[in-house]
Amino acid sequence: MRFSNENNALIAQNNGETLRIEGWGKDSLRVRATMFSEFRNLEWALTEKPAETKAAVTISEEDHWVGDGTIDRKPIAEITNGRLRAVVNFAGIISFYKDGELFLREYFRAYDGTLSRSSRCLKVVNREWKGLHGARNYHLNVKFEANKGEKIYGMGQYQDGQLDLKGCVLELAQRNSQISVPFMLSNKGYGLLWNNPAIGRVTFGNNYTEWIAQSTTQMDYWITAGDSPKTILESYTSVTGRAPAFPEDLMGLWQCKLRYRTQDEVLEIAHAYEKEGIKIDQIVIDFFHWTVQGDWKFDVKYWPDPKAMVDELHRMGIKVIVSVWPSVDRKSENFAPMMEQGLLIKTERGAAQTYDYQGDCVEIDPFNPATREYVWEVCKRNYYDFGIDAFWLDNSEPDYGVYDFENYRYHDCSALECSNMYPQMYSRIFYDPMSRLGDGKVVNLLRCAWAGSQKYGNVVWSGDVPSTFEAFADQVRAGLNMGLAGIPWWTTDIGGFMTDDVNDPKFRQLLIRWYQFAVYSAVFRMHGDRGPYNIPPLDDRDWGGGYLHTGQPNELWSYGEDNYAIMKKYYDVRIGMRAYVKKLYDEASSNGSPLIRTMFYEFPEDEKCWELDDQYMFGDKYLVAPILELDCFKREAYLPEGRWALTSTGEEFDGGRYVTVDAPIDYMPVFERK
Repeated sequence: MRFSNENNALIAQNNGETLRIEGWGKDSLRVRATMFSEFRNLEWALTEKPAETKAAVTISEEDHWVGDGTIDRKPIAEITNGRLRAVVNFAGIISFYKDGELFLREYFRAYDGTLSRSSRCLKVVNREWKGLHGARNYHLNVKFEANKGEKIYGMGQYQDGQLDLKGCVLELAQRNSQISVPFMLSNKGYGLLWNNPAIGRVTFGNNYTEWIAQSTTQMDYWITAGDSPKTILESYTSVTGRAPAFPEDLMGLWQCKLRYRTQDEVLEIAHAYEKEGIKIDQIVIDFFHWTVQGDWKFDVKYWPDPKAMVDELHRMGIKVIVSVWPSVDRKSENFAPMMEQGLLIKTERGAAQTYDYQGDCVEIDPFNPATREYVWEVCKRNYYDFGIDAFWLDNSEPDYGVYDFENYRYHDCSALECSNMYPQMYSRIFYDPMSRLGDGKVVNLLRCAWAGSQKYGNVVWSGDVPSTFEAFADQVRAGLNMGLAGIPWWTTDIGGFMTDDVNDPKFRQLLIRWYQFAVYSAVFRMHGDRGPYNIPPLDDRDWGGGYLHTGQPNELWSYGEDNYAIMKKYYDVRIGMRAYVKKLYDEASSNGSPLIRTMFYEFPEDEKCWELDDQYMFGDKYLVAPILELDCFKREAYLPEGRWALTSTGEEFDGGRYVTVDAPIDYMPVFERK
């Protein structure tokens, strides 16, 4: 092992591998390694230049016992940045210390020149590089020792109902309703970003932690130390970016359904809300308003004058967001020129097809700058120039027909190497030019994200989830982990996406409970695919805006007078919190704090709060105890130390204990911190 100091970066070289560790922000280090002659200049998620970091590198020797009982001198090196120190021994094993206390070490079970390893014959190394057959890249496996009693959070959104991820195996890949944002936060006082968009896997095992990239050129992770989740998240978002300022005129109700089929329907709904005295901030025009996928334009038969429609909605104080998919049908007017110019995803084998819902489609390649320019010019001409305010970038994983990542290739990398960044690159087709052309307050809606997506004006929703209480409970936990992964603008389809029968009393109870939760979340948005599907299509064409089905009505008044009264009551609650909600959005912009927060985010010293996964804090003021079961009309909640008031009655409680309160259908228990 050869160590050197390169401008206060620690360099270690051994057996063809070059390891580089350098200061990267306050109390933080960036760790990279490669088997090539030099590093590729890849930022990936670390896009923000950190404040000048003065790390100190020390290279020395230490005694080691050898087999014959003698002592040998071996090189050792360390780098210190504030409270964080990394030590690399002569075998290349990295150990991390915070304030002198070991908290993380690479896993190594092989002969290292000493008798200290009882399992040295296993030949398991800390960083394993395996060359891929016939390819330049490597399969990379990085292991760390497990910490007894450790709890792990963050990592984005997984539909497994887990808040504490210790013991979980997570696919590092994007799918509909699965969002990989590879930043983990530990109760041991550190956070780690796996700064690599390759398809892979992480295992937070009780025996070891293992990160895998299926195809990559270099290892890259960033690690930070802090006293609380809030300081750790602040450090993380300082190097990956923070959400911009959120417009105040979008903090109320967003109205959506699958799907408004004509501009007359949109205006009819908007005027009905106006008549009811309910202000909606944004109305959403969903998919198949277009001719075919990839035309990215209104079907003029049903949308004859989009500009007049948008002007009327703007007069009412309503913004307009329209759905754009990345899929391009072979029948689209854009398919031939995009295919010819190499602007679509390529398949390694078989037919050129990546998506097959309602068409034979190939999806766009947003890694190609020419693709981004082409798609924006079309969408600008056919939407933005009409006054459309924002874009709903659906299917943004992308939603492949089959998730065979090894069969897809982008402009400058295979899908195995970089596909997890697809949603972020897709969002930048719109965010970058809109930031230049408009007032800078860009808010688009996406179904997926990656580390750093928060800085590109992305509201992320949890995808096409079932309308069940089980799925509802999963979304609460998923949303909390999304916030801890640095994505504060997160939301769901109120009531879930897939509903068979809107008249089912069980669904209506679920809808109310989900709606109450949504009032105390970042974005308050009605949406869903509401059955039964007994509404005939508008025409018998097999293309265009009229042929696809529409769901049942999904406005606040669509579910009976009793439920409408509850929804209006909670609408007023949301509007009454506008100043408070703005404060939370401002905190997300200033320090990276999510709007919905785990209990331990606000009360890290309370060990009980690290166990709670069915209640949360909405900011620092409101403790929210959502109702996650059918026919549940009482709720137990844990109150941390302090004084708390139940918002329904004003009754006050001393904290540090559990309390049980009533939860009738028209009330979700919320406690105000006094």
